[in-house]
Amino acid sequence: MNTLTAGTPAPNFSLLDQDGNTVTLQDFKGKKVLFYFYPKAMTPGCTVQAQGLRDTKAELDAHNVVVLGVSIDPVKRLGKFIERDSLNFTLLSDEDHAVADQFGVWARRSSWAKCTTACTVLAF
Repeated sequence: MNTLTAGTPAPNFSLLDQDGNTVTLQDFKGKKVLFYFYPKAMTPGCTVQAQGLRDTKAELDAHNVVVLGVSIDPVKRLGKFIERDSLNFTLLSDEDHAVADQFGVWARRSSWAKCTTACTVLAF
């Protein structure tokens, strides 16, 4: 597992968003990106975390910060999560956890693979 450290360039990524559109790191050149990983959409802890980001989005916008949530959920589930909780930021699907691996947040626990919750602010 790789661990992203301060000053290290962020790994490039290409993931589908909740609408099935491809999103890449280069789409945000010149912006600050709050890139957060969460284990599973619509679970209690992940819902509270997403609602917190939703509720502080105006403040983040004032600082030119784009929020991107990443999970191993399929695209269809992400759209349902956004709709159910009125989320106002983009969610990305990393079903094969390749991007989570690149950012060093994928870990195995017992016999089940779990994505640990992690938050990274990227600026480039």
